[in-house]
Amino acid sequence: MKKEKVVLAFSGGLDTSFCAKYLTEDCGYELYTAIANTGGFDKNELKSIEEKAYKLGAVKHVSLDITQEYYNKSIKYMIFGNVLRNGTYPISVSSERIFQAIAIINYAKEIGADYVAHGSTGAGNDQVRFDLTFQILAPNIRILTPTRDMTLTREYEIDYLKKHGFEADFKKMEYSINKGLWGTSIGGKETLKSNQTLPEEAYPSQMIAKGEEILTIDFESGEIAAVNGKKYTNKVAAIQEIETIAGKYAIGRDMHIGDTIIGIKGRVGFEAAAPIIIINAHKMLEKHTLTKWQQYWKEQIGTWYGMFLHEAQYLEPVMRDMEAFLQSSQQNVTGRVIVNLKPYHYVLVGVESDFDLMKSDFGEYGEVNKAWTADDVKGFTKILGTQMKVYYSVQNKNKK
Repeated sequence: MKKEKVVLAFSGGLDTSFCAKYLTEDCGYELYTAIANTGGFDKNELKSIEEKAYKLGAVKHVSLDITQEYYNKSIKYMIFGNVLRNGTYPISVSSERIFQAIAIINYAKEIGADYVAHGSTGAGNDQVRFDLTFQILAPNIRILTPTRDMTLTREYEIDYLKKHGFEADFKKMEYSINKGLWGTSIGGKETLKSNQTLPEEAYPSQMIAKGEEILTIDFESGEIAAVNGKKYTNKVAAIQEIETIAGKYAIGRDMHIGDTIIGIKGRVGFEAAAPIIIINAHKMLEKHTLTKWQQYWKEQIGTWYGMFLHEAQYLEPVMRDMEAFLQSSQQNVTGRVIVNLKPYHYVLVGVESDFDLMKSDFGEYGEVNKAWTADDVKGFTKILGTQMKVYYSVQNKNKK
């Protein structure tokens, strides 16, 4: 009898390694593995993951590079919207999971798979992101989730793999690490406790730089155009360059505490030097180049866009409407932002822009007014306070 095909979203981590062995060994499926790379793996890492997939029983493994698509359809808009979930997290894993799910399910349809599988647990957000995307784009392909369905612990999975003769550095698997173009998340051990934080050695990148360094980022219509004066047409390469420069200062580390899609609180550590610096540099440039109402409504849209992206709603049509708004808002967001890098932190020095609204003939804040007289301000203030004066007048009358 012909074996049924299953495509497993495979990262080479503990959960997907267990799933690969279990689906072939215990379930007897013909296993196809696929990794959707969002910029977190180099050629050597991808080769190692491929070798691991074949050792675990895959009949075919593919690497799907979706980094450029991820930038074009997600990161660009997260920069436009200055998206930081709960004011902290640049939605690294949250955003890339959707695009990984899209790539995996498209590959499953391409090879005529009977099933698609992922290694998500039953206590996190990723299960919803994968399931929902799979259901919408391929409702006829059934979903397998051994780790979730069997309610497994990491210890059980490690023991299972050892019993089936699979050798690996299980010590490294104590933490679940997800690396992509838009940051790296680190989960496990200390992140499961409310009163602990990750030790230095848990972070994949270490602080190796000393002293200070000036970094300049040029934006054109909201997108990165140059880094330290070097022009980039490839925005992915620009982000990678900023990460290379700032990452060695161990900038962008933090702990994200947030509300999950399934209703419980969750903690995850992350390092995201480039995303944190880019978003805050972009936001500073917008403060100089946008009106207060553009900034106000962008903040509302950016918050909603980030929330929908986090909660697996990328395919909801309203996301395209919000993207159109964010794109439109960037017309004048052009200029250079100067950043001072230091060990573990950075300082936004200032901006240079032809669209800087501080450079006007109307006045200099706190110094001199050029476009109005003292009497103009007196009259303006008098009218401005009319509504409050009416309110307090009525209140005082009613107190008598």
